[in-house]
Amino acid sequence: MPAERAARVGTTALLILVGVAITVYGVDQLSKYFVVTTLAEGEVVPVLGNVLQWQFVRNPGAAFSIASGMTWVFTILAAGVITFIVWFARRIRSIAWALVFGLLLGGVLGNLTDRLFREPGFGIGHVIDFISTPWMLPAIYNVADIAIVSSMVLFMILTIRGVGLDGSRPSRSDDEITEAADPGDEPRDEPRGGTPAALARES
Repeated sequence: MPAERAARVGTTALLILVGVAITVYGVDQLSKYFVVTTLAEGEVVPVLGNVLQWQFVRNPGAAFSIASGMTWVFTILAAGVITFIVWFARRIRSIAWALVFGLLLGGVLGNLTDRLFREPGFGIGHVIDFISTPWMLPAIYNVADIAIVSSMVLFMILTIRGVGLDGSRPSRSDDEITEAADPGDEPRDEPRGGTPAALARES
């Protein structure tokens, strides 16, 4: 890929990453503000019966209320993930990978904000969860959790398909193409001089 084109693609990927992260973060924080200001803690509000409900809880653990009581650990891990993404972002040359890291960055930032600035204190704040889908998951989660899980699913899809950070995919080597060819299509070597009858005449 020419250097100029690579630079343009890299800039586009970076803008998408940042845009997705800001969008996820904004939606996450606005939805949490709405929940905190309009719902009582523990209150359940049916939206689509048992399919979708709002249920306001404060989560001291990780996504989907996993490992409650380890808030400091997740705060440190989240800060590490954010630092890595910021450092690594300029290497991305793929729109799909930019989407992966944008979703991850926005989701991690959303929950980290809660841990840093919500009660009971700095670094150990409880994350606001409010989305309940009893038919699918017993846990209660939020927009940031959805973004994080979505980024992991997309990460696995891109990895399985072999899509690189530059958007390229591995091509089959010449050896693999040769091995895959039908042996019946390969030309057969004939003895020097042609047919056995011709060889007999020459001798």
